[in-house]
Amino acid sequence: MKLTDLLSESFIIPELSSDSKDGVINELIDLFIDDPRVKDIEKVRQAVLEREKIMSTGVGKGFAIPHGKTELVTEILCAFGKSSTPIEYQALDAQPVFLIFLLIGKDNLVSLHIKLLSRISRMMTKDTLREKLVAAKTKAEIMHVFKEEEETYFDL
Repeated sequence: MKLTDLLSESFIIPELSSDSKDGVINELIDLFIDDPRVKDIEKVRQAVLEREKIMSTGVGKGFAIPHGKTELVTEILCAFGKSSTPIEYQALDAQPVFLIFLLIGKDNLVSLHIKLLSRISRMMTKDTLREKLVAAKTKAEIMHVFKEEEETYFDL
């Protein structure tokens, strides 16, 4: 499995409308409102926001990975959004965030959840990847950037 096996254009927002941390997290979670893989969207939202209260998922270099684990999804879900407006996210480097990758895992798939978080982190530390994502304007372009990057990675 690769990250791009989980991400689809339906779960990409090329320009987030919110300009706040909670706003962008909620905007990404809202993509799953009518998704049959989600048993209770509000409890999924609560899981991600509760995790965020523990420590900011703004990892630096303009990037954040909000995430949470719950039994209220039938499989691992992910979404991606970007913003041309800086979002104050209380990131570890105290810089604003522009790129947000949401990951919602299942409680019983902890190992895969951690591997996916690691993969996202490793990918997003690359300046060239972040630059390509910032330059991408459409869902298809964003998806292409991720697929191209992940070609060099092994399956999880």
